[in-house]
Amino acid sequence: MRKLILVFPLLLICLITPVALLAADIVEIQISSEIGVNVLQFNAEGDDLLLWLPSESGQLEEERKAAQALATSGTSVWMADVLSAWFLPALPSSIESIPATELAVLLEKVRQLSNKRVFLLASGRGALLCLRLAQAWQQRYGDTAQLGGVLMISPKLFVETPEPGMPGKLLPVVRQSNLPIFIIQPANSPWRWKLDRMLPALASAGSDVYARILEQVRDRFYYRPDATDVEEGMAQSLPVLLRQSVVLLAAYNNKSRVSLKPLHQAPVLAIPSKKERRLRDYQGDPSPPPLALGDLHGKIVDLEAFKGKVVLVNFWASWCPPCVHEMPSMQKLADHFAAKDFEILAVNMAESERTVRAFLKEKVNVQFPILMDSDGAALKRWQVFAFPTSYVIDKQGRIRLALFGAIDWMQADVLQQIDRLLAD
Repeated sequence: MRKLILVFPLLLICLITPVALLAADIVEIQISSEIGVNVLQFNAEGDDLLLWLPSESGQLEEERKAAQALATSGTSVWMADVLSAWFLPALPSSIESIPATELAVLLEKVRQLSNKRVFLLASGRGALLCLRLAQAWQQRYGDTAQLGGVLMISPKLFVETPEPGMPGKLLPVVRQSNLPIFIIQPANSPWRWKLDRMLPALASAGSDVYARILEQVRDRFYYRPDATDVEEGMAQSLPVLLRQSVVLLAAYNNKSRVSLKPLHQAPVLAIPSKKERRLRDYQGDPSPPPLALGDLHGKIVDLEAFKGKVVLVNFWASWCPPCVHEMPSMQKLADHFAAKDFEILAVNMAESERTVRAFLKEKVNVQFPILMDSDGAALKRWQVFAFPTSYVIDKQGRIRLALFGAIDWMQADVLQQIDRLLAD
């Protein structure tokens, strides 16, 4: 079997000794008569170079610091400001707008100027930029030995966050890539549970794919203003983690690689505009997936037992700020309908009982049942892509309403929608 997929936890705890950070040069690389890309260069003596592309958040100061630290360890890092080159704002839709064929010229010039083996790096939606660039470069230049592979941090490779209950569509280039790929994925993220779809899709055209799970860490861990101590420690370790990833990918870049389909068969897909967060009519199969989980007292709670009641099933996690924000209004909702046939089942995503108990004691006091989805199996069955995600089930056991994202559950229109289901 040609492709190898490994998923393993991060067992890296390292302290970076303070060093004098290298000075950076800014060089404009002309890729056409009209387009020049400013590249921030942190040069080192080693044979490898990371070409760091922006995400939908743009180029970040925290990434610049990590690039400096990487260069001190022998890995050159060039940060390409491609958004400014095309006069684009830092938005997910901007990533779709950058022509991959012109980026391929940028990569080739970076390779020639540096005379190094180049690895592509990006986070979030920028991972799409890496894959499109790699595909375009392979088709135009084909010297695959000089393209070491792609590193992706918390990649977002689905077309969009789908409506609750929908499976979501992977972007076409995911199944057309053929190169070594390393994914760094925080564990405290709904995207962690999509790796079982993402990894085989990436490997389907011949890519060697690896994933490293960062335990107790959320998406954007290295630039979160509310970072925990664990996340701050992992942010300090990011340069070491990236260097380890480069070493691993370099060991597997030993075969001829050609992307699966021509560029004209891999259209760029526009990202839909941000949807308003509100409780909507459910568009999927109204029959709910099985849900039978233990609560904090060890009792198995089965959704089937609630026929004849309206049930709000809410998927949440203690590390998710929107989840925490909406929980008090959920308790008010439970109190409001206490005399009626209404119940809330709050499904926690893969946290320990100790963590959940401490959270309920110290931060949010709720009385409705908390169910423990310890292995994420329920989350997968219910097609949860974002936290929080909520489903409202009618008395006949059919899913009638749903949304992803947090809301105030005491809004008048929400109360009216649930009242109508209670009256049926």
